[in-house]
Amino acid sequence: MKKFPDRFIWGAATSSYQIEGAWLQGGKGLSIWDAFCHTPGKIHQGQTGDVACDHYHRFREDVALMKAMGLQAYRFSIAWPRIQPLGYGKANAEGIAFYSALIDELLANGITPWVTLYHWDLPLALQLEKDGWLNPEMPALFRAYADLCFEHFGDRVKNWITFNEPWVAAILGYGQGVFAPGRTSNVEPYQAAHQLLLSHAQTVQLYRSKYREQNGRIGVANNCDWREPRTDSPADQDAAQRALEFFLGWFGDPVFLGDYPQVMRDRVKERLPVFTDRERDWLKGSADFFGLNHYTTMLAQDSRGAKISQEVYGNGGLSEDQEVQLSTDPFWQKTEMGWAIVPWGIRKLLHWIDARYAHPAIVITENGCACPDVVEEGAVHDPMRIAYLSSYLGEVYNALSAGVDVRGYFLWSLMDNFEWASGFSKRFGLHYVDFAAGARIVKDSAKWYSQVIRQNGID
Repeated sequence: MKKFPDRFIWGAATSSYQIEGAWLQGGKGLSIWDAFCHTPGKIHQGQTGDVACDHYHRFREDVALMKAMGLQAYRFSIAWPRIQPLGYGKANAEGIAFYSALIDELLANGITPWVTLYHWDLPLALQLEKDGWLNPEMPALFRAYADLCFEHFGDRVKNWITFNEPWVAAILGYGQGVFAPGRTSNVEPYQAAHQLLLSHAQTVQLYRSKYREQNGRIGVANNCDWREPRTDSPADQDAAQRALEFFLGWFGDPVFLGDYPQVMRDRVKERLPVFTDRERDWLKGSADFFGLNHYTTMLAQDSRGAKISQEVYGNGGLSEDQEVQLSTDPFWQKTEMGWAIVPWGIRKLLHWIDARYAHPAIVITENGCACPDVVEEGAVHDPMRIAYLSSYLGEVYNALSAGVDVRGYFLWSLMDNFEWASGFSKRFGLHYVDFAAGARIVKDSAKWYSQVIRQNGID
């Protein structure tokens, strides 16, 4: 038995647009994802999150599933347009009431809420009126929204995450155009990321000054896949390091060290915005924990002078700026997303974070896999997911045993949901969702994870 530390946090995660539905109910405004999904050709089979898992109406049923599993913590996101339909102005009372009821239901069932303030569903009005995350007014607007959340929920919520995967919002939303708002550019991703980081910094400043008596903690959830050198050559080793700095360092360095990585400054040059001294001071140390979303690993090869693959999901960012070619080992098993299953990647990444950022407390805010789940005689057998989770958790345990300070693990996801541009074609959940009928079915992996939580360890 690999026993985890006492008080290790075992949780599961979701996000608002992927599960809530009720897109035109409860006073909610439209988000950029509402608009993107209703744009022909953007989403698999034209599917939308209009209803999704109908969590808005079924949240008590979903909390009961969490309790039945013995889940200790639940990470969910608040939909900004449900709180402020336009992204500014007074709070929408129905939106406040919904999240307040959800938080109360969680606490009544002994489940600790972990709240993400932004998981990509920007109020559409801010995109149309302000150009979204390209606008320097955004940090003040986001801070005002966060203020409402802290005011109304902070008496009961003690764990906050400002942004989920700002890399995705910047690169897939403003660089490669496959996610909302669907823009393509080699300049805008850096501009959007800059405003996301400043929004994070201002919000943390607000929380630590105005809401200190709430005795909570606040951080950000960054995503990163491990980059393993394709060969032992110095060029490929440098390429792997460069790829990690362009991926995780882009957002991790400002928050923990106060500025962008030097390699980005050298390569992106004038397209990379500059922080003022005051902004650097705000950013440095603006997280009480290091939130990490991790799923897969790729091989990195120096590509200077070579033609680089432009496959959107496989190039890890603006590849021409990095000059890194990414690939996978043909012997690696793949998930339904086409992501390689490489358990040791998470261990290596945890050590990389530990070394670069001076031993921060790390919370794994997402990890999981999409599998070809089917219902058979009322049950869902998903041995591939159990094997994935067991192997990745085994490597988390190995990192812990070597001294890395990992405090918790949130499995993605509590239930099957709307998987962004992939629509409903990919299933990550511990619970199977029949999207036509809305019914939930407990998968074998949920029963397995329940046992992991109960014994605080893996066999």
